[in-house]
Amino acid sequence: MLFIGGRLNPGMADFKVVVSDPATGRTEQFEADGQDANRFLGRELGDEVDGGAVGLDGTTLELTGGSDDAGRPLHADVAGPALKEVLLEGGVGFDPSRDGERKRVTVRGREISEAVAQINVKVVDGDAGFGEDEADEDADAEE
Repeated sequence: MLFIGGRLNPGMADFKVVVSDPATGRTEQFEADGQDANRFLGRELGDEVDGGAVGLDGTTLELTGGSDDAGRPLHADVAGPALKEVLLEGGVGFDPSRDGERKRVTVRGREISEAVAQINVKVVDGDAGFGEDEADEDADAEE
């Protein structure tokens, strides 16, 4: 184990991966650790990843967002994995309460690093297959 940046780092990244399937409107959470998590490291928002990293073989996933261990969002307009203070008028990281409101917000760059805790992805190719099993069970239970 290594101490990096003042925190204990076991040397391997692990992520919570939230997979959204636009075809069904359903969402599932998966854990990616070890070698599977390494498939995400260095990728940027908008990149596509093989779904096998979270157990969804035969699917292609697109990285759409995420947040770091402190809850700061990944922002597509910021290059690299570092933290940066940006002046936002709305969008990811800030929801203005009145017209013209702006705020300086700390966000993380668009690159996936070990500091990221959650990654949001959507299915762009293939069938995720989750959600349908539960719908079938609900239909069976009603009969």
